[in-house]
Amino acid sequence: MDKKVKILDTLQIQQKLDRLAYEVYENNFEEKELLVVGIEGNGYKIAAHLCKRLKTISPIKITLGKIALDKNKPWEGEPVIDFTEKAFVNKTVILVDDVLNSGKTLMYAVRLFLDKPVKKINTVILVDRSHTRFPVKVDYVGLRLSTTLQERVEADFSKSKKEAVYLT
Repeated sequence: MDKKVKILDTLQIQQKLDRLAYEVYENNFEEKELLVVGIEGNGYKIAAHLCKRLKTISPIKITLGKIALDKNKPWEGEPVIDFTEKAFVNKTVILVDDVLNSGKTLMYAVRLFLDKPVKKINTVILVDRSHTRFPVKVDYVGLRLSTTLQERVEADFSKSKKEAVYLT
């Protein structure tokens, strides 16, 4: 059985997400509109929190979107989105996920925007494990954590709690 070590509790996650919202605003304060897109699951929950917080601290129009793709085989099938192309053409897109492992999921999610004229794409990750195998760059990070390839980091955003745990 895996040994769980809590690396972020609910309050710490809240603080990190608030800080990330301020960073996103500071680097996009001249924008009229942002599309914040979460990868289905915890990425979407984080994106929803960022949207809520951005709406309280900035005058920018914030739109929330979701991308659903198979995280194990993202090359099979097209990602499913809940927003239209009009929502991101010539706009800044903020792509959000919970834990960056290899970078594969983020890479395939970004692919959706590459053949359209977007203004800019930024990425937000709650926990970056620093083991990317794909050429992805994370612009905003809640926590950088050095782990081995055998160890795992999981985020739990259930209704009863928010936490990130390190599994050895």
